[in-house]
Amino acid sequence: MHKLVVLYPAPADPDHFRDYYVTTHLPLVTRMPGLLTWHYTFDVTTTQGQTPYFAVFEAEFADAAALTAARASAQGRQVAADVTNYATGGVVVIDYPVQDGTG
Repeated sequence: MHKLVVLYPAPADPDHFRDYYVTTHLPLVTRMPGLLTWHYTFDVTTTQGQTPYFAVFEAEFADAAALTAARASAQGRQVAADVTNYATGGVVVIDYPVQDGTG
C-alpha cells in the first residue's frame, strides 16, 4: 500500500475553499486511475497549540508505481492543475509506503 497525503495551510477564503473542494476538486480526484480509497477533513486539531493546517486529504494506491501512474495520467494532471483554484494558502504533498504494524 502507498499513501498520498496533502496538507493544506489556511486559505485566504475558507468558505470558498470548502465549497470548491467538495463540489469541484474531489469529484476530479475520484476519477484518478488506481485510486483505492480516499479521505479528507476540515477538522484538523493538534495536541498542543494551533494547527498549521486547515485541511488534510489522504489517498491510498496499491503501490508507488500506481501512484506515479495516477499522477501522470490526464486525470492526475487535471487534479494537480486545479489546486491553484482553491488552495490560496499553499499545499504540502507527501507520499510514502505504508508499513503494517505488529503487536
